[in-house]
Amino acid sequence: MTVPFDREAVVAEYRRNCAELEATLAAAPPEALLRRSAGTRWSNEELLYHMVFGYVVVLALLPLVRIFGRLPVPVSRGFAWLLNAGTAPFNVVNYWGSKGGARIFNRRRMAAKLRRVTSALEKRLRRETAHGLARRMYFPTRWDPFFKETMTLADVYAYPVAHFGFHAAQLSLGSAHGNRRDPLK
Repeated sequence: MTVPFDREAVVAEYRRNCAELEATLAAAPPEALLRRSAGTRWSNEELLYHMVFGYVVVLALLPLVRIFGRLPVPVSRGFAWLLNAGTAPFNVVNYWGSKGGARIFNRRRMAAKLRRVTSALEKRLRRETAHGLARRMYFPTRWDPFFKETMTLADVYAYPVAHFGFHAAQLSLGSAHGNRRDPLK
């Protein structure tokens, strides 16, 4: 038995992530944002951008799921296999993309970017039919721990919330030794 997809819960999580990001950026001193995050090679600011970028990626994934969800299963499976084979280059692009992206969408611009993206996602999500949300394709599971072998459009809409929460736990915005509680934890 499948659990029905709760659009309102997903939208509420989008809004909560926006509010948390805004609060974190308002509270974090510049030196804390430049400090290395816990468990990644990114600074806290770069990691925050990567969390925002998780939402941006969904805008690109939605049409892919719509297209591959209409194609024969072997096409979707083969595409995911090909992407999995390119995991090493993907990891390099993912790392440097977040480093570079944080220079453009830095602490002064990333919250507005997240608001725009989540607003666009919310509008699209509200227009989706139940049939459309059930459309699925194969995903490159080596690219992200939250990618499942197959994902529905509903799964893709929910993905950035899990991605954001996972990386929020890696922020080290407290004191230099991480003794203070981070705002997103």
